[in-house]
Amino acid sequence: QVQLVESGGGLVQAGGSLRLSCAASGSIRSINTMGWYRQAPGKQRELVASITSGSITMYADSVKGRFTISRDNIKNTVHLQMNSLKPEDTAVYYCNAYLTLLLRGPGTYWGQGTQVSVSS
Repeated sequence: QVQLVESGGGLVQAGGSLRLSCAASGSIRSINTMGWYRQAPGKQRELVASITSGSITMYADSVKGRFTISRDNIKNTVHLQMNSLKPEDTAVYYCNAYLTLLLRGPGTYWGQGTQVSVSS
């Protein structure tokens, strides 16, 4: 079994910052890509940022220059530093990992989500 546990969400004023963290635990052999998705009310879940095991990153256009994704391959953690937050960043943020378990092939796993709310 795998668990992805997120932390760091909350309420912040526009222009403020938050840092999200996600820790993966369980019988993990390797983690390929880790990332963050978000889903606002009435909208589809969208990719915010992702990072490979080789630290290749990708960002949604809407967050480029404001958000930074990073990971620790030893601790199996991924972080999302969010600066210059805007009200439109308000959403539930989900941690995502494409990984291989010790006794199972590769698959995609999700965290439970953490709420980020940005007030104007």
